[in-house]
Amino acid sequence: MPLSMNRDVFITCAVTGAGDTAKRSRHVPVTPAEIAASAIDAARAGAAVVHCHVRDPETGAGSRRRDLYREVTDRIRSADVDVVLNLTAGMGGDLVFGDVERPFPVDAAATDMAGATERVAHVAECLPEICTLDCGTMNFSLGDYIMTNTPSMLREMARQMAALGVRPEIEVFDTGHLWFARQLVSEGLIADPVLVQLCMGIPWGAPDDLNTFMAMVNNIPADWTFSAFSIGRNALAYPAAAVLAGGNVRVGLEDNLYIGKGELATNAQLVEKAASVVTNMGARIVGPQEVREKLKLQKR
Repeated sequence: MPLSMNRDVFITCAVTGAGDTAKRSRHVPVTPAEIAASAIDAARAGAAVVHCHVRDPETGAGSRRRDLYREVTDRIRSADVDVVLNLTAGMGGDLVFGDVERPFPVDAAATDMAGATERVAHVAECLPEICTLDCGTMNFSLGDYIMTNTPSMLREMARQMAALGVRPEIEVFDTGHLWFARQLVSEGLIADPVLVQLCMGIPWGAPDDLNTFMAMVNNIPADWTFSAFSIGRNALAYPAAAVLAGGNVRVGLEDNLYIGKGELATNAQLVEKAASVVTNMGARIVGPQEVREKLKLQKR
């Protein structure tokens, strides 16, 4: 196939995530002040978009508390740097079964299931420019955890995002998720311009080999905008792959903790490294205002 390199690239920094990575790196931000400061540093390093989860300040576990999202949002918006704010709406779909012989009752301590309105309540309160829509269900990592997002749930969340004037970033973890994303667009539940994030290499979704990656890319409509990332050791290589395939770049401590072998990274360092890769390939780094114009975002 012909080379379709993207020459105007925006970088998204996924600042913290919701996994147990805070125990593995001192650089993973936990409190709202730490998350906002790390997002601001990433913006100064060249990220046009910051994608934010929040964590319980005491335990470091992922959280859906609206007061935490409100504080992160206010801190970022009051900073002396411009950046597009992207809040997760993926929390509230965590189902953990009991065990292989007795799946019910579910593990109540680890399960977090919420309705559509509750899952987007912080989006309604904070009104970010973008929020994520995890476009499918999958076995996630090890054990008995399932990331659950039913068609009915996704349709209703998409409706509510549209009513709020917040652009969904469709998170695609496997080929069927992309198929359903196209369905949502065909039903008019997600309006143009459509934004997709290809989430590669996450067990047990789409592996991050180039054949699978390009199969995903080749099924994205030509008028959609996409970014892509992988996790762990391949995260540092994926900026080049994404740009060569015609996409944009995501990096950050949600996906990868290291800047080199055995060397823990900060979000700003990961953004700087990605920016260097992009510019050395001959592409241009796009800033937040150009992203707003391209994606028709409503700045708050």
